[in-house]
Amino acid sequence: MVSGWDWDGDESLLSFDDPAEWDAAYERGEGPLGSAAIGLAFNCLLAEASPRIIRAMQLPDRAQRGFAFTAAGTAARLNGELTPDLYAALRTEGPGRKSIAEYAIRDTLTFVPFRQLPPWFKWQMVRTTVQDKLEYWWLRTTDAVGDAWRVLRRRRS
Repeated sequence: MVSGWDWDGDESLLSFDDPAEWDAAYERGEGPLGSAAIGLAFNCLLAEASPRIIRAMQLPDRAQRGFAFTAAGTAARLNGELTPDLYAALRTEGPGRKSIAEYAIRDTLTFVPFRQLPPWFKWQMVRTTVQDKLEYWWLRTTDAVGDAWRVLRRRRS
């Protein structure tokens, strides 16, 4: 079967819109399936894109897995919801500053209404809100102490 898509990393994969072709490319072992998953998130129904995004999250290439998580975040942005399987895949990867899913989870928390989030994601919303507020207060305190220290050093000079 001849594909109409350039599977050598062409940016046109962001306009990818054919779930059946994605499945065929997956079977052939094409490289940029994560990039194509972003295209599916943009151009297909969530129900069609979701299983392919999840499969792309398990690719051996870390960069392509990262694109798959970007696709999940994109799906949350565009649809205001995710499928139960996508929620589960994001939860499995987990949060954390070094997690490949960090931004996809944050996008989900930002663009999916709180009342529609599963319980684990609601807890993550509370956790990240508290963590961000504590970080803000820490930085404000550090800045204030630094400013006071500079004023004191100027007075001594």
